[in-house]
Amino acid sequence: MNAITKALAPNACNMIRMDHASVMTTFHQYKAASKPHIKLGLVNTACLALEVHAQLEEEIFYPAVREATGSEVVRKAVSEHAEMKRLIAVLRGMEPEDARYDDTYMELMRDVLHHVADEETLILPEAERLLPEQLGELGSKMMKRRLELVAPRTADIAVNMARAMPGPSIAMLAGATMAGVLLGRRWIRH
Repeated sequence: MNAITKALAPNACNMIRMDHASVMTTFHQYKAASKPHIKLGLVNTACLALEVHAQLEEEIFYPAVREATGSEVVRKAVSEHAEMKRLIAVLRGMEPEDARYDDTYMELMRDVLHHVADEETLILPEAERLLPEQLGELGSKMMKRRLELVAPRTADIAVNMARAMPGPSIAMLAGATMAGVLLGRRWIRH
């Protein structure tokens, strides 16, 4: 791992907290009355973020915490991840117009909120107490692994972000992008 990655990577606990905040923001944008394409974009965005987050925790963070604590809380967290993955699979097999789509997504949100509360009040403080010297290195490993997991999915991420935006926001973003391109060309010519 190079020095720049190490310097820029947050410690593992802060990275996990940032992931939680990001998913919570996506959850709060979801409205049952939204257009189907907006729902689909938000659900796909949250699901991918949750899958990557869970994989990082299961591969890197939880083993380190389990080794330091021997705590049963990590075992419970892994089983909560399994339920989350089950709900994500159900959502991926549905269309936003399906009668149970909103209820299934709300169930996923409730489960994740409970999991986040447990993690932020039990697991993260324990890790900060017992592993303070390892959290930077764990964060670097998690950042590197995140890039590996997300890189092949960048097109999906872009499509889902575009879907999740209401029409006026997309038009404004497209306009700003076009203005930036035109200004950039003008700047390059002079």
